[in-house]
Amino acid sequence: MTSPILYEDNHLLIINKQPGEIVQGDKTGDEPMAEALKTYIKAKYHKPGEVFLGVVHRLDRPVSGAVIFARTSKALARMNELLKNREIRKVYWAIVGSSQFPVRSSQSIQRNEKPEPGTGDWEPRTADWNHLTHYLKKNEQQNRSYVHDLPGEGRLKAELKYRKIASCERYDLLEVELLTGRHHQIRAQLAAIGYPIKGDLKYGFPRSNPDGSISLHARLVEFVHPVRQELMNIMAPVPEDKLWNVLKNNIVPNIVT
Repeated sequence: MTSPILYEDNHLLIINKQPGEIVQGDKTGDEPMAEALKTYIKAKYHKPGEVFLGVVHRLDRPVSGAVIFARTSKALARMNELLKNREIRKVYWAIVGSSQFPVRSSQSIQRNEKPEPGTGDWEPRTADWNHLTHYLKKNEQQNRSYVHDLPGEGRLKAELKYRKIASCERYDLLEVELLTGRHHQIRAQLAAIGYPIKGDLKYGFPRSNPDGSISLHARLVEFVHPVRQELMNIMAPVPEDKLWNVLKNNIVPNIVT
């Protein structure tokens, strides 16, 4: 297992998935994270028999960032309920080609909660959010979602909000918060407004990344712990990559991440 552990207790395991890793098995036959983590748990805790590990949510193979697993069936059921009720906050970072819309630090949307000690340095921050609402229809054969402005047969409502938090000469760093969870939602919706994610050939970026990744990172997950009932703020460090680090260091003042 190569992905760093962000949080671990008797109920949950949260991993900083690396680009190229798969959360669950697929047709490639490559070992998924879930199986590697079962092996890790079995060895660390000397577990006899089969180890339980439930997948709470997934990330696409070329995407990096925080992924939540449940170590008990009770924790999995409660996390699934939080997911169903949209009570797991998910914040992503996405690198896109440079645009002209400004980085602003007024009209704030704030959160007053403080992170649990040891779970990251996320703090409330200020900036304007842009809201997107589309209707997505998944094409199973192409493994792609198509964006529509109006409802229709087979189309699911997709909502997110985004803001630009940093720039460099050729790229912008967007912070994106999912308000619904649809197939390829961030990738499809950003591409639909002219901001395909760096490296994402499927949704219109002209060049691939050398490692086959796309520059989309699940930066933060926030939720109430399913057993302890404490607010959790878990933040995933960005991939070790020059561009990611440049943009992170260029984050505008008054936006603390």
